[in-house]
Order: sequence, then structure tokens, then C-alpha cells
Amino acid sequence: MMDNFSLIFPLAKNKEIKGNRRLAREKALQVITTYLISDDSLIRSFEHIFYRDFNFGDGDEHYEKILTQAEVVEVESDTAIIWESEDIDFAFSLVEKTIETRELIDEYVTAVAENWELDRIASLDRILIEMAVVELIYFPEIPTKVSINESIEIAKRYSTDKSGNFINGVLDKILGKLESESKINKTGRGLQNK
Repeated sequence: MMDNFSLIFPLAKNKEIKGNRRLAREKALQVITTYLISDDSLIRSFEHIFYRDFNFGDGDEHYEKILTQAEVVEVESDTAIIWESEDIDFAFSLVEKTIETRELIDEYVTAVAENWELDRIASLDRILIEMAVVELIYFPEIPTKVSINESIEIAKRYSTDKSGNFINGVLDKILGKLESESKINKTGRGLQNK
């Protein structure tokens, strides 16, 4: 264990990747999960996940330490992510709207997830479903298939082996319900409802 923590942690300056929508969705999932299980504000959770703001309490004693300096040494080898502002804006809007409309969306999930109570659904699956439904309703520029497929692919990476199929089934039923209620209003070339 290192005793001297006066080092600067460059967070892998020589390696970087360009942020994209899938990565933004993955980070949004992490932000929502962090927010729901911690006492931190949504803004602090977002800053921590997206900007790698580890907050050692320097100048801001209001917040507790998010990571210890030893933990930063462990994650220091992470790859830096270079974000475009539109990806950050997308992710923040997705996070904010998902938290804001969670109860409403859970009503749709309960209505279509036969024999499944909300507390029996894996937490990550539930959040991914909620995020996808937010995209279906509130992001008119994103095709419905993209929102559903992205949720399935992220579930394959972060959740259980059966999550992709479960999420696909639930989202297909919710999409049908939303379409029957005329709540899907996609705009843009090739996205208009027919």
C-alpha cells in the first residue's frame, strides 16, 4: 500500500477513446444506479461518472469523499473518454428524465411484465427498461429500434444472461402500448409514424 498520496493521477493520458451514444447510455446507467443507491445528488453522481471528479474534499467540505486516494490509484489505468458536448447533453437529459418519470414508466412495466413485480426485476434491467422507455417517449430523433437494441446490448454486457431477452419482451409490449396510446412521436427523416 502506498503511503504517499501527493501524486498526480493522470488517468491514462496516453490512452483515450472518443465518447459515443452507447458509451453515454452506459454511463447514464451508472449515474442512475449511483444516484439511487447513494446519498449523493444527481449532479454529483453525474460529475463523478462523466468527468471522473473524484472529490477528495478539497475546498468543498459539503460532500463526503467519493473515492479514496488508494482507490484512484486502482482506477488510474482507466482510459480517458473524450466527450462531445452533444453526447454529454444527451446523457444528462436521459438521466434527468429517467429519474423524473420513473414512477410513470414503472406503471407501464407493471402493466406488461406478466407475473413480474417490480422488486423481482433485476435493478439494472429495470433501469435499462426505464431509460429505453424515456427514449421512446421523450427523444423524438432516436428510432424506436435503436432505443430497444441499445438496451438489450447494454444488458448483455452488464446484467444476466437472460436479461436481453427479458428486456426485449418487456420493451416490445411497452412499445405496442405506447403506440396504441399515440405516445410515440418520432420526427426526422425516416422516423415519422405511418
